[in-house]
Amino acid sequence: MSGPVEELARAGVATVYEGYSRRGLLDEEWISLIPGRKIAGPARTALCGQADNRAVHEVMTHLRPGEVLVLTMPSPEPFALLGDLLATQARVAGAAGVLVNAAVRDGAELAALELPVWCRWRRARGATKSVRGSVNVPVEIGGTTVRPGDLVVLDDDGAVAVAAADVDDVVRSVRERIAKEEGLRARWQAGEFSYDAYGMRAEDEKGDR
Repeated sequence: MSGPVEELARAGVATVYEGYSRRGLLDEEWISLIPGRKIAGPARTALCGQADNRAVHEVMTHLRPGEVLVLTMPSPEPFALLGDLLATQARVAGAAGVLVNAAVRDGAELAALELPVWCRWRRARGATKSVRGSVNVPVEIGGTTVRPGDLVVLDDDGAVAVAAADVDDVVRSVRERIAKEEGLRARWQAGEFSYDAYGMRAEDEKGDR
C-alpha cells in the first residue's frame, strides 16, 4: 500500500466513514478472521450466482496486487464462497484482503495464510459451481454500492467504501478529523469533560430550570 490507500488504512473504518460525511458504510455484521488487521485497497468485485462460487474462480484471474476482493451474491446466505484453496490463489495474486458477503470455510487454514479475510458467516456448507455470475461489476452490500476500483477500507469495526473519484477529498477530510481528535484527546487527558466542552451541561441545566 502507498499514498492515499495506506493513509486511509491507518485511519480506519470509523474515521473514514465520518470523514466521508457518514457515507459508504457496508452496514452488516462482519467477522474478521485475523482481528487487529487494518487494510485498504481498490475493489475487485464478483457477483456470484445464488449459493454458487463459480464467479470467484473467474475473478481470481483478474485480481491484481493490492486489491481487495469483494465477493457477494444476490441474497447473502451462509454458503461458503471461499475456502483455503481459493484463498491461496488470492494470496499468490497479492490481494490486500478479501470481503465475503456470505460464508467462508477452512477458517484455521485461512488464518494460517495470513490473508486478511472478513465474512458474514463461518460455515462448512459448500457452494455450487453452476452459475457463471459476473465479475468486475458494481455490487450492493449493506446499503452501499461498491464499484470496481472504489477504495475499500476494512478493520475490526467493519467495512467502508469510498468512490474512486472521492478519495482525495476524503483523505483531506480524514486528516482534518484526526487533527481535531488529537486536540480533543489532549483536552480529555488533561481532565476536561466533553459534557462541558460541547455545551451539553449548560443546555441540560437550562432545561432543568
